[in-house]
Amino acid sequence: MSSEKVQPRMGNVGFIIFLALLSAFVPLSTDLYLPALPTMTTFFNVSEITMNLTLILFFVFYSVATLIWGPLSDRYGRRSILLIGLTIYMLAGILCGVATSAFEIILFRVLQAIGGGVATTIATAVIKDVYTGRKQETTLAIVQSMVVISPALAPVLGSLLLTFISWRGIFFTQALLGLIVVLGAVIFQETHDTSKESISVLHSLGRLGALMKNPPFSAMLINFSAVSIISLSFISSSSYIFQVHFGLSSQAFSYFFAFNAIGMLIGPLLYIRLSKYIDRMVILYACFFLGIIGGILILGFGLNNPYLFAITELPATLASSASRPPATYLILKQQENDNGSASSLYSAGGTIMGSIGMVVVSFANHWPVLIIAIIDIVINVLCAIGLYVTLRGLRNQIKV
Repeated sequence: MSSEKVQPRMGNVGFIIFLALLSAFVPLSTDLYLPALPTMTTFFNVSEITMNLTLILFFVFYSVATLIWGPLSDRYGRRSILLIGLTIYMLAGILCGVATSAFEIILFRVLQAIGGGVATTIATAVIKDVYTGRKQETTLAIVQSMVVISPALAPVLGSLLLTFISWRGIFFTQALLGLIVVLGAVIFQETHDTSKESISVLHSLGRLGALMKNPPFSAMLINFSAVSIISLSFISSSSYIFQVHFGLSSQAFSYFFAFNAIGMLIGPLLYIRLSKYIDRMVILYACFFLGIIGGILILGFGLNNPYLFAITELPATLASSASRPPATYLILKQQENDNGSASSLYSAGGTIMGSIGMVVVSFANHWPVLIIAIIDIVINVLCAIGLYVTLRGLRNQIKV
């Protein structure tokens, strides 16, 4: 679909905002209630690792759900699948708000993940449906720069809400967000023509395997998905690092977290500016190098002070967010069809890798900051080497 056929009911700006809201479902589903995690742990009288299951299992089931929603949207269209998933998310948010045990809230978070998995997948697929080339890459960057505002605002909003309501109100707020996006999906016009689709659902799901057999696509997918280990390990452990390890209040935590989220906001915007003059591959290698430097700075200065930790973690945060637009573009560039399936694999890959990071830091109760520094260094080194090997080994197949 050409860029002239954008949503007439929404307009160009409204369309971008709608895509940003869809893409923001994961950070809003996690960061909004991060300040409440210690309180919820005490309320249900469970361990930190038990309550962290509300995060870990969310990402696990979210990644599985994305693998299903994407192929289904290729078969039945983006709009109908979007409405089903968003409705599930909204209802699950209400159930989380009325949960009476840790088991219930973990279960309802899983349901919330299954519904929310539709959002990011469809948003990425729609961008590829509508835009091509440089316009596609810049739109991805714009949407992602708007998305990362949510990690900056969500903990602050969550802490503010906790001064007036209990942690239950946080989940009712998520349900309200779900309702707003459902209304947006109602006026959203289909971007994928399914009139020529006659294959079965199982065949649609089978396209996932076909894409993974494409060496350039699978190599890029694995390499760039690993970057999510950096961001999600920090996000999942940040409330415990600042509130438990450093002894700060939930309100103070939200400000420290917002500071690092500035890097998430600046990263994609910086990429848009730099990519006009510098090759995207050079920028990607620079991002990996900057992340390594950030990890080293944490080891040298940020282990025992919340201010120094926030400052030294900023380079890794900035680098990982700046690498997302070119990484997404390069992954999707390796295939021309099956936009929903490709988006599913990209969303799932990042979420699975990020969940690994979350599990690792969950067991690092006594040295969480040290683990964050090691992750920043190791993952960026591996990604830089992986990208170099991929470009060299598949130089005749890779599309850049």
